[in-house]
Amino acid sequence: MSDVTVREFQPGDEDAFRRLNEEWIVRYFKLEAKDREAFANPQEKIVAKGGRIFFAVIDGEPVGVCALVPMGPGEYEISKMGVTASAQGKGAGRTVLQRCVDAGREMGAARLYLETNRTLTPAIHLYEAVGFKQVPTERIVASPYARADVFMEMWLDR
Repeated sequence: MSDVTVREFQPGDEDAFRRLNEEWIVRYFKLEAKDREAFANPQEKIVAKGGRIFFAVIDGEPVGVCALVPMGPGEYEISKMGVTASAQGKGAGRTVLQRCVDAGREMGAARLYLETNRTLTPAIHLYEAVGFKQVPTERIVASPYARADVFMEMWLDR
């Protein structure tokens, strides 16, 4: 088994960012306007706004991705997380997700938030394993994604 490393987004990674996300989205759902917006220019839509994008890499090839998107003071969304089918089960998802959580701490986040779908059971189990919990029903805010029906958060110790 190859080692999984993580590196940050750099110019030229736009295609890998789009490809890794489109793969899982079109397998289970359909691309939505907000997806296309992020894929069109991740540098502008995520990084330039104070976010970060990380790639899980095996043998020099990006096999997973996870973004940390600013939501407001002290809050970031874990977004656009995906691992290519051939790399699933090799630790790429956990490694890149943990790097996003660590980056949130480094950036002074108090809370990390994410949206997913109940059909993505392995992803939900991974989120729970690293410490995410369901958002109480009374605090759920409508999502821009039609596919979102599970809302989770992690409160960070500073």
